Amino acid sequence: MKIRTQLATLTLLTSLLISPALAQSTRADIDKSIDTMLGDHTHSKVQRLVTDLQQAVAKHDPAAVAALVHYPIKINPGSKPLTIRTPRAFIARYDRIITPAIAAVIQKQKYEDLFVNYRGAMFGDGEVWITSHCLDKACKQTDIKIGTIQSTTNPKKM
Repeated sequence: MKIRTQLATLTLLTSLLISPALAQSTRADIDKSIDTMLGDHTHSKVQRLVTDLQQAVAKHDPAAVAALVHYPIKINPGSKPLTIRTPRAFIARYDRIITPAIAAVIQKQKYEDLFVNYRGAMFGDGEVWITSHCLDKACKQTDIKIGTIQSTTNPKKM
């Protein structure tokens, strides 16, 4: 599996270096990248999470966003990381976590423009990462959730 992932990454990087026009991804390209990097048929879960997250942020619905997060999650405001262990704690700090800048990144993100690698799918410059999480010891069952939320600018302390 590791060789397959490395080969897929190398192929993708090579194609981007050869032709800048290939940097323009289609939905099928992103679907294939997600399935290659995160597991077969994972793209539909990622696509659904992107849509659900964008809708929840647009409605300013902390509970709906909290339901999309894998806990515990380390939130990095740029100074001292903060670990959020429960949806309740996430909801209580929602406005400090989903800042206007992060909300804007989430709203602007197009599925076709996601950056995808073996770690997950990235919004913007890394403000939000969607990752795969094992549900059993053998990692035969996985779930797709938000695994990282961080500011990529110089944020205020939480």
